[in-house]
Amino acid sequence: MSAEPQAGAAPLLSLRGVRKSFGAGADRKVVLDGVDLDVTAGSCVVVVGSSGSGKSTLLRVVDLLEDVDDGQVLLDGEDVADPWVDADAVRARLAMVFQQYNLFPHLRVLDNVTLAPRVVHGLGRADAEEAAMAMLERVGLADKARAYPDQLSGGQQQRAAIARALVNGPELLLLDEVTSALDPELVGEVLDLLLSLRTEGVGGRPTTMLVATHEMGFARDVADEVVFLHDGRVHERGTPAQVLGDPRRERTREFLRRLR
Repeated sequence: MSAEPQAGAAPLLSLRGVRKSFGAGADRKVVLDGVDLDVTAGSCVVVVGSSGSGKSTLLRVVDLLEDVDDGQVLLDGEDVADPWVDADAVRARLAMVFQQYNLFPHLRVLDNVTLAPRVVHGLGRADAEEAAMAMLERVGLADKARAYPDQLSGGQQQRAAIARALVNGPELLLLDEVTSALDPELVGEVLDLLLSLRTEGVGGRPTTMLVATHEMGFARDVADEVVFLHDGRVHERGTPAQVLGDPRRERTREFLRRLR
């Protein structure tokens, strides 16, 4: 990797005792149950676990798309889960790529990628398009800039969504099962892109990632740390070799056996 997290560096993102539930009374379901997590600038933390373990909710909490019931979400030491925090200003520092591509179907790829720079960050059209074309070149889609989303394959649409997320230069990239909606033959092109973002970064700057995925090969090859979630709790964390190759907890071993 070209970007190793600095030893002893303060985390860019810290979750402390984060709890989140949905429903009320007898129907209340606890989805995150006291989660602690750190992501250091320049690192890649991969969260794995069964469906319903809380992975997607965890990312949505970080992006302030869900309020927490308790705990802290610290970005550079500031508790951004505080209701007095400007959520839009926080989200401007983050970018999230979802399972579904969420591209606007009536806009060309170039217009999808320039929308946030122009509307949120106030860039003029020419500057926004210059930045967007550079990012589309980075993800291998410069020749599709004038196409509409339904003219692209699923893998190309997801790469366009990643370009849209990266064009604003986020401090932290959140990736939520970004290959789960793809046909198997298209998964590799998206994973190859994410691997290149880790090894090469964007504009000479390392890409910090928090990734929820079921792709164990990607986790093994790319992650600095793997976190195993079960029933909304962190049951095991460590290097990919330790968690995926020699897990200490029986629940982790059961999860990996089911995958195999």
